Amino acid sequence: MSSESATTTEGRSAAAVTLGELGRELSAVTLAFHAAAAERMGLSGTDHKCLDLAMHSPGPLTAGRIAELSGLSTGAVTGVIDRLERGGFVRRVRDPHDRRKVLVEVTTCNEGRYDHIFHGLIEGVTEIVGRYRPEEVEVIVRYTRDSIDLMRAQIARLHNLS
Repeated sequence: MSSESATTTEGRSAAAVTLGELGRELSAVTLAFHAAAAERMGLSGTDHKCLDLAMHSPGPLTAGRIAELSGLSTGAVTGVIDRLERGGFVRRVRDPHDRRKVLVEVTTCNEGRYDHIFHGLIEGVTEIVGRYRPEEVEVIVRYTRDSIDLMRAQIARLHNLS
């Protein structure tokens, strides 16, 4: 191996370590933020995360899909949906294409009620993004998407371990 490629490899390894450490720290503070937001909304962290998944889905989800996305068991998701439904955050509706299926749909009764919780975060992210050139933002977006794909693959790998 040439000294140039060794230096490049060492640099990439060091960058991977730094990004790993920063990723763990970002994950921890993101978790803490969502726990605080959930508390302000009267939800548990798990219920808040499942509500977030449903809110950012292009349409209603089955309980099985929420379980798949959240990593929870279907039994645990049933309890989550029950609590979210009691709180007025979601409702169960029949699938119009298959009446045997039940979908979980986000309600609009709380729409806008919790915007103040996330307003500062949204403004802050917008300000941070404004510090970068468009091509730098593209790299950050690509890295973030690749990291999400990696984490999903690792979750699947862990679920498949015997």
